[in-house]
Amino acid sequence: MMANKEELKKKLTPIQFEVTQNNGTERPFENEYWNLMEDGLYVDVISGKPLFSSKEKFESSCGWPSFTAPLEEEEVAEHFDTTFGMRRTEVRAKNSDSHLGHVFNDGPKPTGLRYCINSASLRFIPKDKLEDEGYDEYAKLFK
Repeated sequence: MMANKEELKKKLTPIQFEVTQNNGTERPFENEYWNLMEDGLYVDVISGKPLFSSKEKFESSCGWPSFTAPLEEEEVAEHFDTTFGMRRTEVRAKNSDSHLGHVFNDGPKPTGLRYCINSASLRFIPKDKLEDEGYDEYAKLFK
């Protein structure tokens, strides 16, 4: 069962709460993972479900972590978003219903997609810590 908003306020940092619960956005180039290119797994900061892999991460110059595809398609949901007068596709974590970011059609091959994701909605697990943290089945991605 997911934590309620009060429990999440205690668990998360203020920026993590703002992004995941209030559909916020962190500042570009001033977030934890925008330029991290280490091998590993990006999981939902709330549920711990695997969302993205460094194998799909690329340098997009947008200031946020960018991926060509989710690691587990069934873990993300996409919704049409018209906030701020824009027409975008929002990306949310299915399990926790956390706001992750947006997906755009200007990414590299093979998908042509750019999942532009807030670092605050993610927790990074380096490849050498996957087994220690219970993500052993994903270690094979980095062999």
